[in-house]
Amino acid sequence: GQVRGLCGTFNGDQRDDFTTPEGDVEPGVAAFANAFRAAGACPPLRPGLPHPCDGFPGSRERAETACAVLMGPAFQ
Repeated sequence: GQVRGLCGTFNGDQRDDFTTPEGDVEPGVAAFANAFRAAGACPPLRPGLPHPCDGFPGSRERAETACAVLMGPAFQ
């Protein structure tokens, strides 16, 4: 009952982990993160998470190669 913030409430109940400083429970990541955003410090998050390859299109092939190693027989 003492922990709150971007790391959640740490009470074992995931339903209230997105509790804002005002005490509201947000249903999504973007609204929750925006509740902690300092006004004017950065643009607000939009709903939905962008795909990581969209920000670094030249890295897709390298990432897929690295993931193939992690998903391969050596790590099973």
